[in-house]
Amino acid sequence: MNTLPYLPFARPTLDEATVEDVADVLRSGWITSGPKVAAFEAALSASVGGRPVRAVSSATAALEIALQLAGIGPGDEVITPAMTFFAAPSMIVRAGATPVFVDVEPGTRNLDLAAAEARIGPRTKAIMPTHFAGLPCDMDALHALAQRHGLRVIEDAALAIGSSWRGKPIGSFGDLCVFSFHPNKNVTAIEGGALVVNDAREARTVETLRFHGITRLPDGTRDVAVAGGKFNLSDVNAAVGLRQLARLPEFNARRRALVARYFARLRTDPPCELPHPGYPGDESGHSWNMFAPLLPLPDLALSRKAFRDALEAHGIGTGVSYEAAHLATAYRRFGYHRGLLPHTERIAESTVTLPLYPTMTDADVERVCAACAEVLAAHRR
Repeated sequence: MNTLPYLPFARPTLDEATVEDVADVLRSGWITSGPKVAAFEAALSASVGGRPVRAVSSATAALEIALQLAGIGPGDEVITPAMTFFAAPSMIVRAGATPVFVDVEPGTRNLDLAAAEARIGPRTKAIMPTHFAGLPCDMDALHALAQRHGLRVIEDAALAIGSSWRGKPIGSFGDLCVFSFHPNKNVTAIEGGALVVNDAREARTVETLRFHGITRLPDGTRDVAVAGGKFNLSDVNAAVGLRQLARLPEFNARRRALVARYFARLRTDPPCELPHPGYPGDESGHSWNMFAPLLPLPDLALSRKAFRDALEAHGIGTGVSYEAAHLATAYRRFGYHRGLLPHTERIAESTVTLPLYPTMTDADVERVCAACAEVLAAHRR
């Protein structure tokens, strides 16, 4: 029986100063959106070069609002990678539009831009790339593609806060950009998200859409000109996010150090396919939200589920990031079936997310690597 502490695949890094900040908010009597949210938005804006940022209740909410900002609606199409979390295509469908799933590059697991360009048609209005695991898409090629075809770009940067492209932070350039503050992200606010926009006008629109679509009239009464949701962030969440954001460089540096140890120590027989290490000369641009190798299933006499169960017995948690979105029940009605997007399908069937979070020790990584090697060696065909 395993007696070592359990290692989840993700864990937020919280300190006593954060607990005190939350307590101060609770004592203040102002616990919904207020001064802490304003401060959090200002800090986020500073981290992306001064662009306007508005905080919301989740990254999913930010995607929904971004689609509204971009004018996406019934009859429109939005291109998205199939290797992404379900929130992205779900929000496209909720907007009344059609998700156009495209395969990914097998190495980066990011959207294959050549394949994306081939799927652009007269109804295509936007492209929604995902920066997989914190590795940025080729931003130069992405925006050149969008400009050639007059498309809006909605970056799903839920995994990529603190990532950069050629020295420029993700979110500091481009069009619309979405961040997530879920507990398994590099920065958490318990729950929450943010939308980076282009100008003050778009920021004001987000403010309206995140709070029922309400605007105030000169006489102090209210009106609703467009239907909005209830997506505002609380000051409790923002207090956590502020502390976390201040430590983001520290967190990401530790993640990179742990990943370097994984690359050095994860040696299995048969070998796993390791994730993309980051672009040569710009490795620090990868924020490493997750470390997800591909299992050599053709060479094994066990399933991914059995592998995960075996690691669980060692006290090691794992995840799956991600399933092939185009094969989900909700999206098959758009004509998708197995075999259409081979890279996505291969990755989805063999990926496993191993523990990675800043409070892990080097010994924890050694333990995970040893357990992986033991299980795979025991079940080699």
